Amino acid sequence: MRIAIVKLSALGDIVHAMVALQFIKERFPECRIDWIAEERFAGVLADNPDLNEILTVNLKALKTDKMRFFAEFQKIRAFAERNYDLVIDAQGLLKSAIVARLIGKKIAGFDAGSIREKAASWFYDQKIHCAYDANTIDRNARVLSGPWGFEIVPEQIRNKQPFLFYRNPSPCIDDYLRRDRKNIVLVTGSTWESRNYPAENYVKVAEALGQNCLVVWGSEQEKARGEWMAAQSDAIKVMPKLDLNDLKALIARCDLVIGNDTGPTHMAWALNRPSLTIFGPTPVSRVYQTGINRVVKSASKVNPYKLNKNDFSIREIEPQVIVQEAARLIGR
Repeated sequence: MRIAIVKLSALGDIVHAMVALQFIKERFPECRIDWIAEERFAGVLADNPDLNEILTVNLKALKTDKMRFFAEFQKIRAFAERNYDLVIDAQGLLKSAIVARLIGKKIAGFDAGSIREKAASWFYDQKIHCAYDANTIDRNARVLSGPWGFEIVPEQIRNKQPFLFYRNPSPCIDDYLRRDRKNIVLVTGSTWESRNYPAENYVKVAEALGQNCLVVWGSEQEKARGEWMAAQSDAIKVMPKLDLNDLKALIARCDLVIGNDTGPTHMAWALNRPSLTIFGPTPVSRVYQTGINRVVKSASKVNPYKLNKNDFSIREIEPQVIVQEAARLIGR
């Protein structure tokens, strides 16, 4: 059997869906699995032995360059020549549902009661139910295993094998890692400002921990924030620009990741590395909490059906709360 998974974005969402691959391949070792994703996120999927091919689109570019539409349309239509037995839309958006329908004849996805863009379910032949406010990782596991007629249970997910892979990372990573201190990666940016723990509080956390804190960044704004933090504390260094291969390699070798609710922080969970995710306006049901993967949440109440981008309650979390949990995770 040959299947395609459509999960276009974003980084953390793709990571949360990827956990299902190892269980599908364990159950159906002979199946061939391709993944369709936005090209800027393809690196997180790279080198995964449970994937046969990673196919990329650039739908985001259409927002600024409408002339690309026909080129992207033809590229997606060409994917159909692989004659998939099944296409699973694990995203549940209209755009992902249309992509799935363009490349396959039998399409599976969430039912209308399980997704925000309910019209997407019109494109599916097989519809999977999972409450929209359920754990994000469980939802991904359900939509990806349901069409095969089996269930991935939480116990399996908690006992997962690491599922991000990298090769030949940049030698510069070694220049930033220390042997005499714990290496802590700080993920200070995200797509919303209200999801960002304050830079000055990250400095207080780094100073209190007294370890080797490495700031990763994906934009010039995040880089500038990291440089400001490094100027305030000798415990903080700013990493050079990393591609997804090098980011995976760094996280795999660090002792702890502390960060906002965003993709790089969730990569630590995927690599079975300790992590502390700081939540404000988004629900903690986006992650699995384990002995080494913990969360700190602000006092605000979150409605998963209508997130409030103006909820800046993350700023109210005291740095000492982060320090105490982080110290436990690194064994201090």
